[in-house]
Amino acid sequence: MTTCWVIYNGSLVSDKFADQARLVADAAERAGVTAKLMKNYETMMDLSSELELPDFAVLLDKDILLGYFLKSRGVPVYNDPAIIDLCDNKATQYIQLAALGLPMPQTIVAPKVYPNFSILESGYFERVIEKLGFPMIIKEGHGSFGMKVYLIEHEAAFYEKVEELRGIDFVFQEFIRTSEGRDIRVNIVGGEIVAAMYRHSETDFRANITNGGQASPIQLNNAQEQLAIKAAHALGAIFAGVDLLFGENEEPLICEVNAAAHIRNILNVTGINVADAMISYILEDLR
Repeated sequence: MTTCWVIYNGSLVSDKFADQARLVADAAERAGVTAKLMKNYETMMDLSSELELPDFAVLLDKDILLGYFLKSRGVPVYNDPAIIDLCDNKATQYIQLAALGLPMPQTIVAPKVYPNFSILESGYFERVIEKLGFPMIIKEGHGSFGMKVYLIEHEAAFYEKVEELRGIDFVFQEFIRTSEGRDIRVNIVGGEIVAAMYRHSETDFRANITNGGQASPIQLNNAQEQLAIKAAHALGAIFAGVDLLFGENEEPLICEVNAAAHIRNILNVTGINVADAMISYILEDLR
């Protein structure tokens, strides 16, 4: 009997993380796999001990070290921890996406500034403002559900935020006014689109459902389909939630790629359970 662990973060209090894991575990059981729900700390990464391990693991968390640990013990991990690592920092994923020439908002990766120091007097930030203007977006490298993304509308807010973020990875990004309060989420499994939804908000520049956005099914056009697939492929993400923005003339732009994308909302909106496609892909891949 094939066995798997479905791993989520046990320190997070919201039930949506356990719910995500249950969706995947139930899909595994439907496919004849014995699935075990695991909080990330329920596996002790004791480097000197032998453990009883599963045939594969689905890592629905950003505990990248746990992914590397399991992989070192011969357990196939989906997504591979190196992919989660790449996607987890928006700066690193934007560098990779831009290297391949994929369309996205103008982006400047902020330099590393240690917390006890400042580069306010260097002239660097004036160059960023000259390049991007206001409003602009500042995004912290690590953040989910639209959190740690800031709409900066004037100089005072800009300088306050960059001083606040000393010691943190972040990027400056062009604000795509044509996509204000709306985007598309595309779930991809193994290079194929499984489900997509249109998200919009009347009250926030971000369209995330967590921030009060609404969602509906969408029929993607060819440009949207191709860009979503290219974005996931560029980062090596077997499972991906690709967020697309609406540029000029509705041309799609990559907002970001999520390697641990949640699938409950897209199930509620479209009726498509992405977990079934995920497990089907893994079983075929293992064969």
